[in-house]
Amino acid sequence: MIPDYTKVHNRFKLEGHHYNYEDLMEVAYSFVKEGYPYQQQLGLFLLDWLDKKDYIKVKTSGSTGRPKTLKIKKQAMVNSAIMTGDFFNLSPGKKVLNCLPSNFIAGKMMMVRAIILGLEVDMVVPSALPRIDYEKDYDFCAFTPMQLKNFAKYLKSIKTAIVGGGRVSSHIKELIRDKKPQIYETYGMTETVSHIAVKKLNHLKGDDTDRYFTTLPNISISQDDRGCLVIDAPNLADDKIITNDLVEIHSDNQFEWIGRIDNVINTGGIKVFPEQIEEKLQDKMQGRQFFIHGIEDDTLGYKVVMVVQGKEGDLDDTLFVDLEKYEKPKDILFTRKFKETASGKIHRANTIKYILG
Repeated sequence: MIPDYTKVHNRFKLEGHHYNYEDLMEVAYSFVKEGYPYQQQLGLFLLDWLDKKDYIKVKTSGSTGRPKTLKIKKQAMVNSAIMTGDFFNLSPGKKVLNCLPSNFIAGKMMMVRAIILGLEVDMVVPSALPRIDYEKDYDFCAFTPMQLKNFAKYLKSIKTAIVGGGRVSSHIKELIRDKKPQIYETYGMTETVSHIAVKKLNHLKGDDTDRYFTTLPNISISQDDRGCLVIDAPNLADDKIITNDLVEIHSDNQFEWIGRIDNVINTGGIKVFPEQIEEKLQDKMQGRQFFIHGIEDDTLGYKVVMVVQGKEGDLDDTLFVDLEKYEKPKDILFTRKFKETASGKIHRANTIKYILG
């Protein structure tokens, strides 16, 4: 008997073809055996999704520590898909584009939404600039910040887009401000089975702000004694999820993300938040890759440094004019390439270790 949580909706289509449960199993085997690497990843996930177990194993991204393998209940993934479908009006027959890898939660959930909600999904090779059929219209797509930045001028064929997996810079926000689609930044993680909160990035009206995340229905939020976000999502997780994200809560369902507590720099007794410094510098860096970090210092305990990808010698002297005294980097370090996690995020600590030897 096919478990309810893996039944395939009768309107589901993959690459224009409808598949029932048995057919989709055959497609999955075919992808694993003969597909391109991204199709092999999809095939492996589909085999996991369609088996008789009530959970799948998912790896975390490893951006703040060693990647972990978690057991995620399939019913929680179904609940997440329905929650997202209700919020974005993803009714049966809507067309969606999946350009995310299937070995992490975001890519897996794009496929689960299609199977459960009866969506028509097209897969493309996950890359920094996804190659799609620009003559075809899509109702929904999910991007990483890098993909959204590179794809900004081609967005007219997409009605709604979400972006997650990293901070959306002010430079990217400016690129998409007047674009046709409704674009939302998402907040979530593997433990929350994709996103649990969103914020609008463009077409803002009146008092709207792109600073606050708004939680989806049936999500409760609070803070622990560190000031970090605590998430109570009974449809997605059995226990409350205690994050390492420093936040400011503005209402029962709205919060502002400050930064990762792991990244906070205590320099001379002053707490400095790298993500806030990065936001101030983003426009002046004109899209150039960089991050702020703390390294040990005999006088300050830790000193603020700026790590830049590329060659030195071409940074403006006024770069730090808008920063507070303790925010200003004491050194600028250059590297040819950042160390990255398996999911493509910058691994700050490993990059620093590589530079300093």
